[in-house]
Amino acid sequence: MQNELKIAFIGGGNMAQALIGGLAGKLTAAGNIHVIDVVPETLARLAQDVGVTTAAGPTDALASADVIVLAVKPQQMRDVVAGVKPFVNSQLVISIAAGIRAADLSRWLGGHQAIVRTMPNTPALVGKGITGAVAMGGVSDAQRQAADAILRAVGETVWIDDEAQIDAVTAISGSGPAYVFYFIEAMQQAAVELGLTEAQGRRLAQATFAGAAELATRSDEPVSLLRERVTSKGGTTYAALTSMEAGGMKAAFVQALHAAAARGKALGEEFGRD
Repeated sequence: MQNELKIAFIGGGNMAQALIGGLAGKLTAAGNIHVIDVVPETLARLAQDVGVTTAAGPTDALASADVIVLAVKPQQMRDVVAGVKPFVNSQLVISIAAGIRAADLSRWLGGHQAIVRTMPNTPALVGKGITGAVAMGGVSDAQRQAADAILRAVGETVWIDDEAQIDAVTAISGSGPAYVFYFIEAMQQAAVELGLTEAQGRRLAQATFAGAAELATRSDEPVSLLRERVTSKGGTTYAALTSMEAGGMKAAFVQALHAAAARGKALGEEFGRD
């Protein structure tokens, strides 16, 4: 069944391209993937490099798809869904747009209930993503398995039961890569200020984040314990962490994630408003 899965992507941007790259020739044949986008260059590149079929707008290929992936920006979603609606019957619809609530998608699709709302993140571009997902009541077991297989093509999945928690997923992992890049930037800046070259600072910062993340992933111990093992009282790490605590860094960072979650909720209310 999965080898013959027909998948239509509405939008061919970076995240869609990551999913398509992970799916084509693995979960399903490239010829079973159809991509709709308004950018001719994007369609030409996907057709040539991957072998998918393409179109500049909705076609009958949507009606024969098993899965429709909505991969457009939140502010474009309502108009895009209006164009897709005539072709939707019993397909599984997967949304990867931030803030757009499943109930609003369902309403725009005339009450369609086979919808999975997701929040992926950009490490999907290198096959290291993680996606939070929630399924509406109309999603069958087979459709949920298909959604999981599609999302796992670019990383891991975390399924949640309450859609309201997707805003938390957005704040933690959806926006999370930006936080990591932010701290890498800060480490690189400090490296240069301390006399290292930009290249040296970049290499040290990136390898440290990658290595520490891998260590935390492989360890069954709490990250707090891993941190304590690097922190000798009176040592260099202790000096750095003490300075961070004095500056209220952890509290500010946690508050920032609350702000991200609140913005995700606000986007849903804004774009879902009639």
